Amino acid sequence: MITAAQLRAARALLGIDQKTLAGLSGLSVPTIQRMEASSGNVRGVVDSLTKIVAALDIAGIELIAEGASSTAGGRGVRLKTPPPKH
Repeated sequence: MITAAQLRAARALLGIDQKTLAGLSGLSVPTIQRMEASSGNVRGVVDSLTKIVAALDIAGIELIAEGASSTAGGRGVRLKTPPPKH
């Protein structure tokens, strides 16, 4: 699964806009916009999700699941779990 925040961050790391990602994935710009506007995990047609993940992978993005380690090396960012509020 991919979250909307991961999708936006992936685009930022690649330095591409929604139109470019749409072209790379074969999806429409409104589809990309809907995916990025969702809260939590991106919801959508499995085929669309598969296309977006494949396009990001080819472009050099490694999606890291919650609690998983990155084995590929390279630079990246990860959102830390926020500290508990008192």
